[in-house]
Amino acid sequence: MKSIKTVYKIGHGPSSSHTMGPGFAAEKIKELYPNHTYEVTLYNSLALTGKGHLTDYIIKDILGEVVFKHAIDLNKHPNLLTFKVLKDGVSKEIEVVSIGGGEIIFDGKQEVYDEVYKEKNFNEIKAYCEKHNLSLIEFIRKREPKDTFDYLKVVWEQMKETIRKGKRVEGVLPGDLKVVRKAKTLYEKANSFDNEVLKNKTLLSAYAFSSSEENAAGGMMVTSPTCGASGVMPAVLYYAYEVEHVKEDIIIEALAIGGLIGNIIRKNASISGAVAGCQAEIGSACSMAAAAYSHIKGLSLDQIEYAAEIAMEHHLGLTCDPVGGYVQIPCIERNAVAATRAINASELSLVLHETRKISFDMIVETMYQTGLDMDPKYKETAEAGLASFYRQLEKWQKE
Repeated sequence: MKSIKTVYKIGHGPSSSHTMGPGFAAEKIKELYPNHTYEVTLYNSLALTGKGHLTDYIIKDILGEVVFKHAIDLNKHPNLLTFKVLKDGVSKEIEVVSIGGGEIIFDGKQEVYDEVYKEKNFNEIKAYCEKHNLSLIEFIRKREPKDTFDYLKVVWEQMKETIRKGKRVEGVLPGDLKVVRKAKTLYEKANSFDNEVLKNKTLLSAYAFSSSEENAAGGMMVTSPTCGASGVMPAVLYYAYEVEHVKEDIIIEALAIGGLIGNIIRKNASISGAVAGCQAEIGSACSMAAAAYSHIKGLSLDQIEYAAEIAMEHHLGLTCDPVGGYVQIPCIERNAVAATRAINASELSLVLHETRKISFDMIVETMYQTGLDMDPKYKETAEAGLASFYRQLEKWQKE
């Protein structure tokens, strides 16, 4: 497996697969083929929800004038786009696949990263830790390059900045849905409560909304592991930092723990909503956050694993059905709910870990197979589920 640094990418929202990935591809096209004319064809999920995810906007912003085409071919990858570059009567076509988390396969080649983990799954990691009497964070420090934790400090600073900005902003999110931003309202309401439990739960939601709304507005984000699910980890970590007064060196370690969980999921399944539905995005983020919070609370290796497993298990089958193709409804609320679930999963694992029957690796495989079996229209196409019923409602209201 690659370094956990590759799980956390910093860039513009609202989607790691539909905005960051195509943006990175456009930057490479511009570098390789400057002063050309460009024709871009978006396929499948990119064709159906690209506008709502600002795919066309980010490509135009980088390349300038672009001719766009759209196509559906279910035999091709759901996040495929092609760049036709033309100059002096000569043309060349380059295929790009955005595989999730901001990563791309460019002209058949994926960026090569050093394989820093020889272990392929959690069971192999656990066996190594138990054999060598290592905690999970000690194992990560043993495997990761020296600069990883310096990079995680940069990641944490961006997460804090995103939340702090998001909780101050009012108004309406961009796009046809005219969704009102709610983070500031939640934050102010939380601080008006006398009940400490209610106050803290509302603050957690406010932090998730802050990050997710900034993402939906195209702000600077950290993939954790994706943009669409980028409210969960930051909210849980910021809650631990701001409300529970956890020291930042422990927060950085928790980022590493969560990154390892995301790394395992990415290696053995998928973190892309277009491949495996929202269970691969929100479910993965919830697992990462549950493991991170468990580390903060000093839980054991087995308890961390169980927390991550619980978090994913109760997102199985979750479809990706963004209304209008925007990362707004139901995405923003899902981040807040998943942040709460992550803490609940950690609390359950503290008490029940000795009774568990399901391993984390098993739940990751289950999630992936569930995603592969899911009807394609429920995987980030805005053709079914809530997106479809919302369109019907709009039609009935007009009639």
